[in-house]
Amino acid sequence: MRITEKVIAASVFAMLAGCSLFGSKDSKNQPAPLVELKGMATPKTVWKYSVGKAGNAVFTPALSGANLYVADADGALASIDAATGKQNWRIKTGSDLTAGVGTDGEVVVVGGVKGTILAFDASGKELWKGQATSEVLSSPVVGGGVVVVRSVDNQITAFEAKTGVKRWTVTRTTPALTLRNAPGMVVNGLNVYVAQPGGKLLALVLATGLPRFEVVVGEPRGATELERVTDIAGSPVIFENDVCAVSYQGRVACFDAVTGAPHWSKATSSDKGVAVDQRFVFVSDDKGEVAAYSRENGSNAWKNDKLSYRNLSTPVSYGRAVAVGDYQGYVHFLSREDGAFIGRAATDGSKIQADPVIAGSNLIFQTQSGTVTALAVE
Repeated sequence: MRITEKVIAASVFAMLAGCSLFGSKDSKNQPAPLVELKGMATPKTVWKYSVGKAGNAVFTPALSGANLYVADADGALASIDAATGKQNWRIKTGSDLTAGVGTDGEVVVVGGVKGTILAFDASGKELWKGQATSEVLSSPVVGGGVVVVRSVDNQITAFEAKTGVKRWTVTRTTPALTLRNAPGMVVNGLNVYVAQPGGKLLALVLATGLPRFEVVVGEPRGATELERVTDIAGSPVIFENDVCAVSYQGRVACFDAVTGAPHWSKATSSDKGVAVDQRFVFVSDDKGEVAAYSRENGSNAWKNDKLSYRNLSTPVSYGRAVAVGDYQGYVHFLSREDGAFIGRAATDGSKIQADPVIAGSNLIFQTQSGTVTALAVE
């Protein structure tokens, strides 16, 4: 019953959050109108592929080598050539889906309704089915011969990648109220890094599930349950020796990826993830502002506030640009150095919630209506 109450509460909160972003015509938080960009670079659409609608879920494409794997809510799973958009194969998984995609290039994994885990080989042949303890919204991750799955009751389970045999389980408590989002995970070397509700980042040994460290990204504050929601948003990002993450009503922070020792943190609030490159950490916050922080010490480099309340996606560092999608399916390209607009591209008019993917010279976005678009800036 307690889990059910949490899920209901989270759903209500998600709806409230949506209202605050896009409220009525009298709301002061109206999405910023788009200004005309004159004399700017025109991003080129390299290819488009239609997979199917995401519904209430978020499906992030997964890249391995030359292949991109995409999925939809009705159970479609496809492999396409990341350079050309040509379909390699497409199957029906036999279940409606709620999460995906995770892959290491040999095993491709998605989450089905009621916590079903579905694993396929690189040709689309079913390998095994597993079961999580509750609904799965976060994309599974695959690495080191293990599939790691996080369910909404905050149980983290590892399965043998080739057989589906359960290897280990780690359970963490869940706050009374959480965002109904998909806190992500990332495999790096011998570890898996798991974003947590309550603002914590957990590093586990991939082979055994033993904890490496647990650090606080955003600490709950405030008098009410709503004010104390500090879930980590999106997936943590590993860059060289850093692991960086951002939380809702909390902070953006970077830590030592081996020890968990803090490097720096800055107050912010985001329900999306971070992007990291050699010099900067990028965040699109819950007000629609895109900010860059020094990766070395967290100092503020720049902020662009011209996309306010456009419900931005996780940003991505792409060459000389930082790109971010919005609720109307536009992809905005900002200067990596100062945040000024340098270009814009349209997709299909529907919201971009999935994390962007870089494949060679292509920048790939998947919309909620299921259009997968590869863009390039010349």
